[in-house]
Amino acid sequence: MTIQTVLIANRGEIAVRIARACAEAGIRSVAVYADQDVDAMHVRVADAAIALHGATAADTYLDIPSILAAAREAGADAVHPGYGFLSERAELARAVEEAGMTWIGPSPESIEALGDKVSARRIAIEVGAPLAAGTDSPLADADEAVAFAREHGLPVVVKAAFGGGGRGMRIARTLEEVPEAFAAASREAAAAFGRGECFVERYLEHPRHVEAQVLGDGRGTVVVVGDRDCSLQRRSQKVIEEAPAPGLTPAQRERIHVAARDICAAVDYRGAGTVEFLLARDGTIAFLEVNTRLQVEHPITEVVTGVDLVREQLRIADGLGMSFDATPAPVGHAIELRVNAEDPGRGFLPSPGTIDVLRVPGGPGVRWDAGVEAGDRVEPAFDSLVAKLVVHASDRDAALTRLRRAIGELEVGGVATVAPFALAVLDEPAFATESFAVSTQWIEAELMPRLEPQLRPATPDASVLRRVAIEVDGRRVVLGLPDGLLAAAAGAGDRAGTTGAPTGDAAALDAPVPGTLVRWLVDDGAEVAQGDAVAVVDAMKMETTVVAHRAGVLTRGVDEGAAVAVGDALGSIG
Repeated sequence: MTIQTVLIANRGEIAVRIARACAEAGIRSVAVYADQDVDAMHVRVADAAIALHGATAADTYLDIPSILAAAREAGADAVHPGYGFLSERAELARAVEEAGMTWIGPSPESIEALGDKVSARRIAIEVGAPLAAGTDSPLADADEAVAFAREHGLPVVVKAAFGGGGRGMRIARTLEEVPEAFAAASREAAAAFGRGECFVERYLEHPRHVEAQVLGDGRGTVVVVGDRDCSLQRRSQKVIEEAPAPGLTPAQRERIHVAARDICAAVDYRGAGTVEFLLARDGTIAFLEVNTRLQVEHPITEVVTGVDLVREQLRIADGLGMSFDATPAPVGHAIELRVNAEDPGRGFLPSPGTIDVLRVPGGPGVRWDAGVEAGDRVEPAFDSLVAKLVVHASDRDAALTRLRRAIGELEVGGVATVAPFALAVLDEPAFATESFAVSTQWIEAELMPRLEPQLRPATPDASVLRRVAIEVDGRRVVLGLPDGLLAAAAGAGDRAGTTGAPTGDAAALDAPVPGTLVRWLVDDGAEVAQGDAVAVVDAMKMETTVVAHRAGVLTRGVDEGAAVAVGDALGSIG
């Protein structure tokens, strides 16, 4: 290959996955890291690592100048964006190419055409793909969303025009809910993707989520590698995925594959991408969006087809094209569990902290893609995904049995995870092969009310790097040192920090998650009823609504934009 050094513009398990693929391809990998990721697993696995000098996503993994500077410092001749963060930003792709480096992904023009969900809808219409009613341009304000709902009916979904992964997406079932859905989707999209434009479309109740994995050579040839079902979701974020998608008729599978291929071929798609569809209970298929990047769930397609999608990305970016030219026949069935640091019994609230114990499952047909090892931290500033447990077996029932065994072997200590939830799912008749009847809303509607909270320790203080200038051999060098180390060296001992424990004050309105208070929903001194939504906290790139724990008068205690720990008093209700 002509590519020699790849800068991985991401973190966590996907950065580890890419570094390993580069190693097998004989390519040098370079990681980048925020302050709190200074000793993260992706930093340890890569051949080299460069600091991004910041502690927030906006200052690090979402900062294009910082990524480009790191690539130049590393001597990289290519950049792989992974998924999330800047992976679907045409600005980065264009800047990388203008700097003379190879962008391992679609062309900037393809990202603009398909990454913008409004533009993607137009292309889908042109190629005859199935669609639900929606706007053909980004919304100017909430009033336009309300007008659409009045014309086309409820429910509607407001979605980020740029980005994906369920972030920047809100469902409104009444006209009164539409303005706040627009505001919340815009805020969350801006925080996660750097752009807050949104559009609106009719929302199909209780659909399945089915998607097609594609690879394109950038010259008009697009191959559908396979399909997946990703219907098991919470907050519109996938939790369990499987391949191939169960229960599709041959006609449905053909319709999805052809539409996916034609949409991507229309823009001479290059590299890996995923075309997503909704499948209603009556058999209606509706195009959803195109993710112009590698998907979190790509391993299940890999294990049933034998195609290494990351190696294919590297081949295509290097001008070598794909190693195959037709859809491979799937062998057996694969299921992936996203091992998120979240507590399903508390509404899937994030559970950051230190992983004290980690016992990884193994045996035949088990794959473990992780971004952490025992002793690592799950950082509250970033995504809650810590690993992916993938199983592969001869058929779906055998895969379910294998997944149950593998989850039984998995042990994670120090943070809550979704593993107990997954075991509960496996026992549900709606998830059984002979009666498969789950939908994208099934978790919230059917399963969550029966889940119990998990015991978990208080969230520790976030690690902080302090930068100190020193002189080495006559040259000024800046060192980033853990704050606690500097405090100990200064004789200050351990700093007093937030314990994360509830205040114990009956009037206190406690933060349910660690993160940033992004918005108060009611005025200071307002009367509230128990259960009223009063504030919004952004945690792990997801917004969590804080509700009043009792009726009374709200007194604000924290300003918007303030960082809070779980259990901190945001205010009081007296």
